[in-house]
Amino acid sequence: MAIPQLTPEERKAALEKAKAARIKRAQVREDLKSGKLTLRKVLQLKSDPVVGRMKVSTLIETMPGYGKAKAEKVMAELHIAESRRLRGLGERQQAALLERLG
Repeated sequence: MAIPQLTPEERKAALEKAKAARIKRAQVREDLKSGKLTLRKVLQLKSDPVVGRMKVSTLIETMPGYGKAKAEKVMAELHIAESRRLRGLGERQQAALLERLG
């Protein structure tokens, strides 16, 4: 499948949309880190198209006291694929994640 050729206006609109999505995901991570949002609330936001595209590993790494190594360990223990995004989490995976980190 070929990459569509966009007009300069369409390209600019797409770039703005991508920028807004990155900013929103960064804000969610910042709110989680500062305590304004809980993990349970973030998981409820997974139906949001922007938040739902956030990787679970990134979300865990955002939690206070967790880094890349601990996030990988938690995901392995809970049998969550490294590439899994929030919107792809099943009910059992969400419950396990909340029980472990919530």
